[in-house]
Amino acid sequence: MKSQFRLDIENGLKNSPKTLPSKYFYDAIGDALFVKIMHLPEYYLTRAEFEIFSTKSKNIISKLEINKDQPFDLIELGAGDGKKTKAFLKVLLDEDYNFKYLPIDISQNALDDLEQSIHKEFSKLNIETIQGNYFGVLNDIKTNTTPKVIMFLGSNLGNLQDHEAQDFLIKLSNALQVGDKVIMGLDTIKPKDVVLPAYNDSQGVTKAFNLNLLNRINNELEADFEIENFDHSPEYNEETGIAKSYLVSKEDQEVTFNGDNIIFKFQKGEKILTEISRKYNDEILNSFLNNTKLKQISKISDSKNYFNSYILERV
Repeated sequence: MKSQFRLDIENGLKNSPKTLPSKYFYDAIGDALFVKIMHLPEYYLTRAEFEIFSTKSKNIISKLEINKDQPFDLIELGAGDGKKTKAFLKVLLDEDYNFKYLPIDISQNALDDLEQSIHKEFSKLNIETIQGNYFGVLNDIKTNTTPKVIMFLGSNLGNLQDHEAQDFLIKLSNALQVGDKVIMGLDTIKPKDVVLPAYNDSQGVTKAFNLNLLNRINNELEADFEIENFDHSPEYNEETGIAKSYLVSKEDQEVTFNGDNIIFKFQKGEKILTEISRKYNDEILNSFLNNTKLKQISKISDSKNYFNSYILERV
């Protein structure tokens, strides 16, 4: 039986135009490269969101209206290395809130690293890691009757197609109880000269991150992608606020997977869509919330208005 990874990759390459799921960026090498990306001078997203949590966590907590006497679960979807969250955790712990931290990530490697660093920095923090994807854990969240604060940071919602994002918000809304809160971190619509370099840095780390997906396919699925025959090409539309990352075939070529009789043909200049990153404003977000029971109750921005932390409540 073919693995889900193989099925997803083969189905994506059968699409027209071809696609590869961005969730498979994150093997051990991909995790390490993305950590590098987050610290690049061009990658404003992490700095802007970190500024919010490092300077305005008390403000966020006040907007959440958490009762100190009532235990709650802080559930983070797509936790990554937890850098931004740690600033928030520190304030919660310093102010003696009663909570358990449940980071969720598709990468077990990222979770292992996060748990180790959390134990080192916050020895008294109650933490339980959960490996899985966003959609897969929503049913588990639904059965959890403890009051909850969901953290969905890093503009991860922007990595979903619009219909997927709306579907996710509906499912998230249905998984929560009345009064549960969501902290939703979303990148704002900005000029091209700010956005594009974040996906095409001068050191080539983002290019290596994207091309590593082909390395992973070669290693795990015994494919024969010639990595040097592909290039990384990002695009951004200021009007729609949507950035897209592509791998582009430099020449006419064929790729096969060991054990399959399938041949994937690529024409020179043909693009493979690997990632979407939508930028948001209030109007777009609220239009997506229309079919949910989530309501925006506050918004906190960084000093440049590059990034917004929205506070949502399940009503």
